[in-house]
Amino acid sequence: MNKIIKIIFLDILKSKIIIAYTLMLGILSWSSFAMEDNSAKGLLTILNVILFTVPLVSILFSTIYIYNSSEFIELLLSQPVKRKKIWTGLFLGLSLSLILAFLLGAGIPLLVYSLDNIGIMMILMGIMISMVFTSLACLSSILTRDKAKGIGISIMLWLYFALLFDGIVLFLLFQLSEYPIENAMVGITALSPIDLARIQILLQLDISAMMGYTGAVFKNFFGTSTGLIVSFLLLCSWIIIPFWISLKKFIKKDL
Repeated sequence: MNKIIKIIFLDILKSKIIIAYTLMLGILSWSSFAMEDNSAKGLLTILNVILFTVPLVSILFSTIYIYNSSEFIELLLSQPVKRKKIWTGLFLGLSLSLILAFLLGAGIPLLVYSLDNIGIMMILMGIMISMVFTSLACLSSILTRDKAKGIGISIMLWLYFALLFDGIVLFLLFQLSEYPIENAMVGITALSPIDLARIQILLQLDISAMMGYTGAVFKNFFGTSTGLIVSFLLLCSWIIIPFWISLKKFIKKDL
């Protein structure tokens, strides 16, 4: 499996898309800090990058790469290599390359300008979001052999988590405003990895007004330390569960 990870990792590092992604993150991050009077404003700009750009690139690039690697996967299947090792190696190779691109592009500026709890938390959340949406890409690509449908599923997943989810939550809040739904909102928040990452970072920033209603309820209900632990565990489950489902389907799938 280590050889599979190495082959995929080195192959992706040569990709012009990954190089462009790294440069884009670097330009956005360095310019955000350089153009603002204080690092807090730059951090908020990078927060938006982590919550929208990182998941979009992670899920789209991973989905397309898996479809384009179908012949390589079939070649590996013809060898005495277990399917579990092939799929796990593919996931880890994709995840590590996207994480490295994020660390080089956004991680270095964060360490230079914000070497504290906030900067470390943003780097950690960027890493976890990259892995979450790579895991979702594995699930999207294994659900259908049609490349267009697979990419469409990936785009819809990103749209749902990045944009539609908050709209649905706000709709529920307005419709059920007369009822005590605070506890339910905590559970609903767990259904979005992007919201969980946002809460993790904003708990460190301590900007409750910018967290939105779901984030404020989450903070008030759990408290800072407990909220961090619970949301971290939920993010880990967002990495493990989609990949586990995709792995089961890959093992049983007739290629």
